[in-house]
Amino acid sequence: EFAGYRTPTKIFAHGFLTLSLLPVFFETAYAIADVRMAVNYGLDRVRFTAPVPVGSRLRARFTLKRWDAIEGGAQLGIEAVIERDGAAKPVCIAESLIRCFT
Repeated sequence: EFAGYRTPTKIFAHGFLTLSLLPVFFETAYAIADVRMAVNYGLDRVRFTAPVPVGSRLRARFTLKRWDAIEGGAQLGIEAVIERDGAAKPVCIAESLIRCFT
């Protein structure tokens, strides 16, 4: 309850709590082969598009939007769309930047 906010009838999770689930979703969704080290470089264009009632089931979809060569590897721009079961629209859309070194 401390990470959320209340309406007269429901408690909602804070957007940053939802965003903090991204590493878990990444870890279970895909693996990047032939990489010595991958570093979370930050986020671009984060949007919290709908509330998340406490107890909701969430899932994430990922799309590779950018691949840029950098010294020693590549920087990936991966769009993450976090969805709530039963909701018409996503609850969060963010572009995660990951630097991969070979």
